[in-house]
Amino acid sequence: MDKFGRIQIKFYRETDNPLPSFAKKGDAGMDIASNENVNIRGFHWETIGTGLYVIIPFGYEGQMRSRSGMSAKNGIHVLNSPGTIDSGYRGELKVILMNHGQWAYEVKKGDRIAQLVIAPIVTPWIVETSKHPNSDISISDRGEGGLGSTGT
Repeated sequence: MDKFGRIQIKFYRETDNPLPSFAKKGDAGMDIASNENVNIRGFHWETIGTGLYVIIPFGYEGQMRSRSGMSAKNGIHVLNSPGTIDSGYRGELKVILMNHGQWAYEVKKGDRIAQLVIAPIVTPWIVETSKHPNSDISISDRGEGGLGSTGT
């Protein structure tokens, strides 16, 4: 870490596209650009190469997320958002974009198509228990309520 508490993220690129960058000071996500021209038909998805390879330090993950402007203006989002990039992954970064509109959407080489957020992870200690989660040893206010149970 540097004196500002930042970790180092290394990128290798097989493209003339710019390295990922933050649009504004304090942004959480860095912009990721397409390395190819791709036409995404309406109601379909495509996996788009970036020409980027990343080294994420152990204890961290990358999260590939949608760009809000693409989602709001064109109905385009990262299909498995956030897509996790584990610290041990060394392949090309790819982005799965979904077109929720009926008309085709053209992605051009160099277009910013996603944002990458680097986040710390917690590796839990996994222990099996013989008690069911609803046994009286682990009663909670929520219980089995889920999928809208707190709504009206």
